Amino acid sequence: MNSDPYIFTHALCRAPAPSASHGIRADGGPDPDFAGLAAEHAAYVATLRDLGLTVDVLPPLDDFPDALFTEDVALTFPEGAILLRPGAPTRAGEVAHIRAALAFHHAQLLEMTGPGYADGGDVLRLADRVIIGLSDRTDRSGATELAKLLETLDYRAEIAETPPGVLHFKTGCGLIDANTILAVPELASCPQFAGLEVVLTPLGENPAANILRVCNTVLVGDRWRATRAMLTARGIDCRPLPTNQIARIDAGLSCMSLRW
Repeated sequence: MNSDPYIFTHALCRAPAPSASHGIRADGGPDPDFAGLAAEHAAYVATLRDLGLTVDVLPPLDDFPDALFTEDVALTFPEGAILLRPGAPTRAGEVAHIRAALAFHHAQLLEMTGPGYADGGDVLRLADRVIIGLSDRTDRSGATELAKLLETLDYRAEIAETPPGVLHFKTGCGLIDANTILAVPELASCPQFAGLEVVLTPLGENPAANILRVCNTVLVGDRWRATRAMLTARGIDCRPLPTNQIARIDAGLSCMSLRW
């Protein structure tokens, strides 16, 4: 097992299709502006490259509005990749479209077979283990199967509860560093965070919890000024990125890439 949970050299993204404006969202709300969404995605890819990653960008899939969120359909590690079974029925077909790209980069390609479901947005990798959060998109059967596949890659998994109203486990938390979690208050007492420092999101900035640590930099939504100030005060190198349009389809920074 590679013990560096945020040291990456590669990333796999997918360009958004115009249909992304009609992506899944839990509470309705306005559609994202496609030009703005595409610009946010382009800024994200450019930032990953600026941080030293080799980034492959797959072509858009207009039949799958949420396909730009590559993290939900697979997991990637230096040791191999795992094809998942997304919990939203409209996303099931995305898996076939990412298989070849993952097989090109990973000699070991594992795959969930069901009947359970698991989204990558519910999977948080720590230095010594992987947490799988149960949610509306990841059921216990899927989490159990995924845990066994992770064992094949020499990663130990624990299953956690995602609080009601939190779409994915990582909607509510993210790694600041190997020993520190940024989390919404609802996850403050998560048993799987035992032994780690849990830093809570500032008042009114719960959506900021979906940060993304890439090597020595933390990516954070540019709207979340208090969170950025808090992280900067801790000596963290922060890189603000626009996420206004992406947020309209219930997504954030970790969703838009697979990293290894």
